Formats: sequence, C-alpha cells, structure tokens
Amino acid sequence: MGLFDDMLKAEETLFRNDDALDFEFVPKVVPFREGEQREVVNSVKPLLLSHTGRNIIIHGPPGVGKTVAVKHVLKELEESDWDINLFYINCWKKNTTYKVMLELCEQLDFKFTQNKKIDELLRVVKGLLTGRGAVLVFDEIDKAEDYDFLYLLTEELYHKSIILITNHKEWIATIDDRIRSRLMPGVIEFKPYTLEEVRGILKERVKLAFQEGVWEDSLVEEVCRITHKFNDVRLGLFLLREAAMGAELESSPRIKRAHLDKAISRINSFMVKADSQLGDQSKEVLDIIKENPNKKIGDIFLVYKEKGGSMSYRSFQRKIKSLSDNGFIETKRIGGGKEGNTTILSFTKGKKE
Repeated sequence: MGLFDDMLKAEETLFRNDDALDFEFVPKVVPFREGEQREVVNSVKPLLLSHTGRNIIIHGPPGVGKTVAVKHVLKELEESDWDINLFYINCWKKNTTYKVMLELCEQLDFKFTQNKKIDELLRVVKGLLTGRGAVLVFDEIDKAEDYDFLYLLTEELYHKSIILITNHKEWIATIDDRIRSRLMPGVIEFKPYTLEEVRGILKERVKLAFQEGVWEDSLVEEVCRITHKFNDVRLGLFLLREAAMGAELESSPRIKRAHLDKAISRINSFMVKADSQLGDQSKEVLDIIKENPNKKIGDIFLVYKEKGGSMSYRSFQRKIKSLSDNGFIETKRIGGGKEGNTTILSFTKGKKE
C-alpha cells in the first residue's frame, strides 16, 4: 500500500450536497413537525376561500424547526395553483416599520420607493394586494425595534394571515394591547426534539449531504447526543459540516474521531452571539449598560433618556428583557429598601444557547 493511497484525489469530495447542512435548507419532508405544520396550514386555509386567514404566534427554543416548518408550508403554497402572495421577513435584518414596508414593496417588485414615507409605502402595499390573499411571516419578531407595522398591517390589509416566529414564549406578553387585540393570534409551541427525533433528522441529513461510507455510525451517534443535549439541531449541522471540512483539509476519505473532536472544540464559537447582530436601539442600550455596570434599571433608563433615547419606559423594559433572554446581560431582582423591588443590570460576554 502506497503512502498516498488513503488520500482524496484533487477532484474528490466527501460531500454529495452540502446545501443539506445549511440552516436555511428546506427538506422535501420536515420530519416530526407534521402536527405543527398542519396548524400553520389551517391558519392559512381561509385565504384559499377568499376569507381572512388566522394570525398565529409560533414559539420554541432555537433549532427546533420553527422556520423550516413554516418555509415548507410557504414552498408548497408557492408551487400550488393558489393565487396567494407570500412574504417572509427576518426581523434581525428588517427591524423597523420603515424597513419592513420597504421590504414588502421590494417583494412585490415595486421599485419606486425613494423618498416615500411609511404611510405612502403602506398605500402601495395595500393597493398591490387589493383583492388578493397574503401570508406574511415575520421571523425573529422579538428582534424588531418597533411593532407599528403589525398594527398598520392588521388595520389596512383584509385577506391576510400573519405568522410571527419567536424563540421566547414570554415575548407574547410584551405585545402592546392595541396590537394584540387586533391580531387575536393563536399560539403554536414547538417543543424540543427527543433524542430519537434528533437521530432521525441528522441521519437523514447525513444521507443527503455526504458520500456513502464517510461517517462511522458511532461518530454520528455522538453528534446526535451532543445536539440533543443543547436542544439545537443547528449545532448538529455545524458539527457535521466542520468535521467533514477538517477531514477534507487532510485529504482523508473518511471522517475520523480527531476531525469530530476538533469540530466539537469549536462549539463555543458557534454558540456565542456577537454584539454586531443587535439592532441600533439594542446596541445603544447595551453600550450604556457596559459603561454603567451593576446599576438599577431605572438609573440606566435615565442615562438612556439623557443621551436622547426615544423609547418609552415600557419599550425600554422589553429591550432589557430581550437582551437578557439572548444572554447579553444579566438581570438580578432585589427587594427591600425605600424604593421597593428593583432590577440590577450587568453586562455579560455573550450568550450560549
């Protein structure tokens, strides 16, 4: 046996279809989410009969298939004969009412948006959707800086179904009463996958993504156990890709224990969120907390207002909760004293989900 026999040739690869490891990949069948998908379909069905659809909030921890399941429903609608407008907007990226309205115009192929105000953009959207049904999906809805677009869309659009996706069940309670009363949303919970479900999902992705025989069953099983421990299928996809890329760099025709171990050592880099992902208002609040550690929430709010901040105290509290839920800050509730109960805020280095 030659020294180079156990190496990949230049044109060879361990991957069959590495798209199957992308977080955004939508498989032909979304396993173990059939019930949840049926509920999404039921919320949209009235639109097919020219009625108003139902609005829903979908919640559950990261990496449990919320976005994939909804996108699968959208894909089936897109491929059907039903004349329904479909919109998907991620509120990490489009995090203000103005940006949302611009994006809706963009997805409707309306290009003449320059110098138009929010109400003008809304009129454009309403005009283009008159007489047609619309499904509007707002993913990562808790990352929006304001929710005026929800109020405007529920008021101005008639044949629509609004789907809101969030990691945090508690976010539902933060919606302004005027918006909640108009949405009247149903709630769908996506619970964490069981170990057996994680195993089924990742083994199917291995079949789709890799050449046959490059993964040992024992190594795939370890990826499944780690993924289940953290309740995040995206972590499993990360480990599968990283281990395979490490093997290819060494021209190895198979993925070995050392390749997986190296991928596992990089878990922290996958799980820590950078400050740069935050919206402008969240970043502003976080910077104030960094500069004023271990201060009461009321004191931080006063500093925020002194710096020209425009949020109300209620909106500020929601922003604090979002920063805490995402692991950027720690909150400590204390009682007693002349002012009664209060919350102390401190900065952390990042979140491990």
